[in-house]
Amino acid sequence: MNILVVGSGGREHAIIWKLAQSSKAEKIYCAPGNGGIADIAECLPVDAVDIEGMVQATKQKKIDLVVVAPDDPLAKGMVDAMQKNGIRAFGPTAEAARIESSKGFSKNLMKKYGIPTADYALFSDWEEALEYLNNQKYPLVVKADGLALGKGVIICSSQKEAEDAVIGIMKEKRFGEAGRKVVIEEFLEGTEVSILAFTDGKTIVPMPGSQDHKRALDGDKGLNTGGMGTFSPSRIYTPELAQNCMEKIYLPTINALNSEGITFKGVLYFGLILTKDGPKVLEYNARFGDPETQVVLPALETDLVDIFEAVIDGKLDRISVNWSEKASVCVIMASGGYPSSYKKGYEIKGIEQAEADSNIIVFHAGTKKEKGRYYTNGGRVLGVTAVDTDLSKARERAYRAVEKINFKDAHYRKDIGLNSFS
Repeated sequence: MNILVVGSGGREHAIIWKLAQSSKAEKIYCAPGNGGIADIAECLPVDAVDIEGMVQATKQKKIDLVVVAPDDPLAKGMVDAMQKNGIRAFGPTAEAARIESSKGFSKNLMKKYGIPTADYALFSDWEEALEYLNNQKYPLVVKADGLALGKGVIICSSQKEAEDAVIGIMKEKRFGEAGRKVVIEEFLEGTEVSILAFTDGKTIVPMPGSQDHKRALDGDKGLNTGGMGTFSPSRIYTPELAQNCMEKIYLPTINALNSEGITFKGVLYFGLILTKDGPKVLEYNARFGDPETQVVLPALETDLVDIFEAVIDGKLDRISVNWSEKASVCVIMASGGYPSSYKKGYEIKGIEQAEADSNIIVFHAGTKKEKGRYYTNGGRVLGVTAVDTDLSKARERAYRAVEKINFKDAHYRKDIGLNSFS
């Protein structure tokens, strides 16, 4: 079959890399893609949020299956548009994707159905939000209600920081329309774990647990980013904890959505924090995480095309989703200055040498390819992923590969996957 994957990052590269292993994938396209994706798929010059353009490209290329990977096109209704045109599409509808595109919606859903999460308040008026801050305990968390590229969450250690965050988000519109409302919630202490799960709206199949390093600098310091590295499996996500989460979080979330008349089909991402009072939900995402996908999919043994089709057809309970017991570590190589300002267009060297190790996969994110050479074209440039028998070996392998790759002002954390993180 002909498959089109929507998006241009490391997540999309990982999805395409796994799809390419399926005997059912005859031709893979990606729109708009990147330099590395272009090596294994035909890239189409269609913006990821251009719904009409994507529908037309799908018809022109006689696409049998569309995989909508990023949050924005999901929130804007790309899956809905595909369905209206008789095109099979993997991913939630815009209504279902609200669980990510509106933090207020997801928090209200959790409160209504008793799903454990932080206490919160939702505001659409910035002056009311500022008044609310007068009687709060600190630290607390201020979140833009809408999609903000993973950067709309601000941890505030004082009332002044919280006030600045509210004004920046709501009055100064730092994140545009995503900041029309804010969620102000209690700060939860604990270790974060990311759980991605396939679901057809009835059956839910969690993937192996992973952990993400969100801060830009070693020791979890610096600004929040889209993610500077991940590892899987999580050392602290035990089978007992997984069962607890299934009973108290995963199934209740699917049931809550169904009770609201919403059928969620796709990948549902649970951003969990393991507190002294048990696991709680920090956030939901309505799609594969990035860079979690880059460490989870290498362990998948079942044909990804079969899973996508089972989800679309509501038959996920009829297939067995199997995983290897190997571990993966992904180190993000970013442009100097990320997540703030950075320059593009620097040549990237050493990828071929890194991938000479068959247990290394270099997933491209912010890259472009010209005349056979790769150049930086974004903040997060590469996700260097290593697979091995355990996390310590995978970590050593990943950093050996990173040392072989270079581009001007390359920045990466040196503590991805360390024991101290868990």
